[in-house]
Amino acid sequence: MKAKSSLYRKESYYGYLFVLAPVVGYLLFTMYPLLYSLYGSFTDWDGLGQMTFIGLGNFKDILADELFYKASFNTIFMMIGIPIEITLALLLAMGLNRKMFGTTTFRVIYYVPVISSLAAVSILWQWAYNGDYGLVNQFLALFGFEGPNWLTDKYTVKPALILMMIWKNIGYSMLLYLAALQSVPKDYYEAAQLDGANSWNIFWNITFPMVKPVTFFIVVTKIIGGAQIFTEVNIMTPTGGPEYSSATVVFYVWKKAFENLQMGYASGMAMLLGLFIFVITLVQFRMNERSSKDME
Repeated sequence: MKAKSSLYRKESYYGYLFVLAPVVGYLLFTMYPLLYSLYGSFTDWDGLGQMTFIGLGNFKDILADELFYKASFNTIFMMIGIPIEITLALLLAMGLNRKMFGTTTFRVIYYVPVISSLAAVSILWQWAYNGDYGLVNQFLALFGFEGPNWLTDKYTVKPALILMMIWKNIGYSMLLYLAALQSVPKDYYEAAQLDGANSWNIFWNITFPMVKPVTFFIVVTKIIGGAQIFTEVNIMTPTGGPEYSSATVVFYVWKKAFENLQMGYASGMAMLLGLFIFVITLVQFRMNERSSKDME
């Protein structure tokens, strides 16, 4: 018994050592910055000097800041691309799930943008959207259309960014859907066909419910990522676009923190953004739980 007890303690000791590194890393690089930023949101701080506690002063100013509301609207507006991307990704996955020549090549082609540098992709699309010599307008000119200067027009800058982000990320969603489709038992489809079900009935009653967990995962992660859009905006429209029409919340936080040196103000906006992400994610989980219970 003593030998077993000693061996158990030794294994437990090494087990704690293995989990110590990630726990310490989480505390140092996640929890500490989070708590420090939370305190900073209640202070007047330039990021370098001493913090001066001002209570809810930053939050009062934020709620009266028109640019914050505009950046929030832009952020939410750009999330329109999420349902479009999910729909296209599912259609692509269904097409590439068939046994046809060249499907493997197309899977690679669609996934290449996902693993490409976001900065490089943003520069590429910035050039493509150029109103004078960009590829997008050259393509439209083949059909007799004169394209606008996409990134300098307040009405086209957000759709342009949405299109670029869909192109960049659709391969990831497509690959997840493809894995989900390949795990669906073929017996379900064969039984449905024997019962005389058409293609729409098969999709709605078999395919869609079977890939629902993947859809839930994609929606949650895309909303979290969509609320933190920054790199694309910072590279393609470094001034926030015409009339600040492409600035997102994270872009505005960065401007306030590192250009205006209003670190306390920026921390306050970051806290509000984090609260928004938490609430939206919580709602998504509750809706998914309720939907799962209804299906049972």
